[in-house]
Amino acid sequence: MRLLQSGIDDFLVFERADEVGGTWRDNSYPGCACDVMSHLYSFSFARNPNWKSTFASRDELYAYLRDTADRFGVRPHIRFGHELVAARWDEGERHWRIETSQGEYTAQFLVTGTGYLSEAAVPDVKGLADFEGKVFHSSNWDHDHDLAGRRVAVIGTGASAIQFVPAIQPEVGHLDLYQRTPPWVGPKPDKVNSALHTSLLRSLPGYQQFRRGFNMWGREILAFFWKRPKLAEKVQKMASDHLEKSVADEALRARLTPDYLVACKRLLFSNTWYPAIQQPNVEIVSEGIAEVRAKSIVGADGVEREVDTIILGTGFQATDRPVARRIWGRGGVQLREAWKDGMSAHRGTTVAGFPNLFMLLGPNTALGHSSQTVMIEAQVRYVVDALRQAEKRGLASIEVRREAQDAYNDRLDKHLEGTVWLSGGCRSWYLDANGRNTSVFPTYTWRFRRGTKRLDLSEYQLASQVRSTKPVPHQ
Repeated sequence: MRLLQSGIDDFLVFERADEVGGTWRDNSYPGCACDVMSHLYSFSFARNPNWKSTFASRDELYAYLRDTADRFGVRPHIRFGHELVAARWDEGERHWRIETSQGEYTAQFLVTGTGYLSEAAVPDVKGLADFEGKVFHSSNWDHDHDLAGRRVAVIGTGASAIQFVPAIQPEVGHLDLYQRTPPWVGPKPDKVNSALHTSLLRSLPGYQQFRRGFNMWGREILAFFWKRPKLAEKVQKMASDHLEKSVADEALRARLTPDYLVACKRLLFSNTWYPAIQQPNVEIVSEGIAEVRAKSIVGADGVEREVDTIILGTGFQATDRPVARRIWGRGGVQLREAWKDGMSAHRGTTVAGFPNLFMLLGPNTALGHSSQTVMIEAQVRYVVDALRQAEKRGLASIEVRREAQDAYNDRLDKHLEGTVWLSGGCRSWYLDANGRNTSVFPTYTWRFRRGTKRLDLSEYQLASQVRSTKPVPHQ
């Protein structure tokens, strides 16, 4: 959309699926919804006055993304069913050679928009592959599998599970909830938008923009808290009060109380989670899993529990990005190899050794306090500015300098010191195998937006346009 608005129309979007929508296309599990207010979890330039409630449902967000693709004229540029197989930088021609599942292409610039919660993480559990019942991940929900009356095991208690468990609990026969670590869960202040509110959004100039900005700036307060664990404890009290009000049984409440600081792992919001998991047909298993058998799961407590359906709510490959296995930069270096000691990028967007490569939601762009659309829009502005400057100056390639990338990440590490993510006492998907937080942007979004307002060419190695000595196939 921003490319077209900038007068750039020589581009293609490769989408491996058959429709747009990303995570809101793929995650169709019962109860799926957003936990960021709708006004902020939408594009600033494509506001929607018709949200039904404070927090949009999955179906609303999916429809919104399809609609914006139509309204802004993006669809003619999309090639559906094109999965990236390999992208290799051609140093001689200074462009990318791209292989998809349906053909080969060349492009001067390559932008990845694969996200960090797109590839399901399947736990390494003994015997899981030999289970004779149905197994599926929450991000690949099997809607043809009827859960009515079945004995269901849910593995995981993260952001997806706290939504789909309350949705399926009333219909299943029995549900075993395997909880490795309990999450901090706060109340979700969701309400249906009134007719007056909707009318104001539609007709009062600037009202929706004000509501969006008010929520965005208000959320920056949380970034201040997450930097200071003592202040984070005040937010934790909100979650602990919610737990105390929701769970009367003292022993159960103790099992549901995390032993780490709030936001060390993602803070969740739900009004239905605690009521659902206290129902008679739900058993919470906190001892872990020893093995899966043909028709049962054996817990670490030695108890064998019969089950005919296993639903994995086990998250995604966030710090081991699958796309990094499909990109080769200067000198034939694979991106995964460049990241062997941990993901790293400059402003979460460009990587040394990979000219003309831009990553949306690259390393350290996830947020623990605000909306990802804020980060994505900032990065897109950064990319568009890079393209404009490259065209204006006749540049063949731009590549971030290693020293600029290292200096940026040193600043990130200083911001991370003492935060809830490193000192909160937990192990989360924010951390890589080396214990480094390569996921979260640890400070205010205004800092990120300021840093990506314009691409500073002094931070980059530049190469002028070159004439090819032979014709290059181009599609």
